[in-house]
Amino acid sequence: MPRFSTPDGTKLTYHVFGDGSPVVCLPGGPMQASVYLGDLGGLSAHRKLVMLDLRGTGQSQTPADLSSYRCDRLVDDVEALREQLGLDRMDLLAHSGGTNLAALYAARHPERVSRLALITPSVLAVGLTVPGELRRETAGLRRHEPWFPDAFAALEAVTEGRATEDDWRAITPFRYGRWDERARAHHAAEDGQRNDEAAAAYGAEGAFDPAGTRSALALLGAPVLLLAGEADLNSPPAATAELAGLFPNARVVVQPGAGHFPWLDDSERFVATTAGFLG
Repeated sequence: MPRFSTPDGTKLTYHVFGDGSPVVCLPGGPMQASVYLGDLGGLSAHRKLVMLDLRGTGQSQTPADLSSYRCDRLVDDVEALREQLGLDRMDLLAHSGGTNLAALYAARHPERVSRLALITPSVLAVGLTVPGELRRETAGLRRHEPWFPDAFAALEAVTEGRATEDDWRAITPFRYGRWDERARAHHAAEDGQRNDEAAAAYGAEGAFDPAGTRSALALLGAPVLLLAGEADLNSPPAATAELAGLFPNARVVVQPGAGHFPWLDDSERFVATTAGFLG
C-alpha cells in the first residue's frame, strides 16, 4: 500500500480504489481503519477513491506523540496527503466522525477544497447538539421492526444518561437501515478496526473551536453535499440540515430508509447521489 510521511515523521498508509480523478476519503469511528468504508457501495466505478488510514489505525504507523491523535492536529496529516498526491485542490469526502476532521481542514485550507461531501455527518466540531428527543423521534421510524422494543428501551436509557454497556450494544440495529446478516457482519468487524486510545484523544480539550470553525465555514466557496440517512439516529436529517445552514453553498439529501452507513443500505441510490455531486 502507498505510504507517505507526515510533518512529525509518522508514516501513514492510504488505499486506492478505481480510476479517474481522485477523491480523498476520511473515515469515521472516530479513529477507525478505512476498511469499513469498502469502496463506498461502488463509488469507485466513477472516481478514484483515496482511503486514508488515520495515524494509529489500519496499516498506518502509531505516532510517538499520542496527543497527536487530537482532531485539529490531524489536519496536518490530510494536508500532507494532498501534497503527496500532487493536488492543488481536492475533492474531499468524509463519513461520520471523520466529518469533524473534514470541517477543520476546510476551515483551515479552504483554497484546497474543490468539493466537500459529508456523509451522515457529526456536528461536534461546530458545536451543535442532537437532542435526545430528536433521536427518539427518528427511532420511531423503526417501530415495526421485531427488535424495536428492546432497542428503544435501551435508547431511552442512553438519551437519559443512564445507559449500561448492554444498552449501548442493544441500540446497534438502529445504525443500519436493515439489521440483516450483512449489517451484523459489518458491525462485528468494528472492534478490530477501531483504535480506542486514539478515539479517546480525538476530541480532547482544545481539539475544537466551534465559533472559529463556524466563522471560517461561512466563507467556504466550495459546494458542499450533506447526505443524511432518513433513519439515522447519529446524524438525523434535522441535525444535518442545521449543519448545512453553516455553509453558504450546501445541499442536503436525505436517503430514504438509510441508517448511518447509507452505501450499505442502498448502494445504487447512494452512488447516484454522491457521484452526481462529485462529477
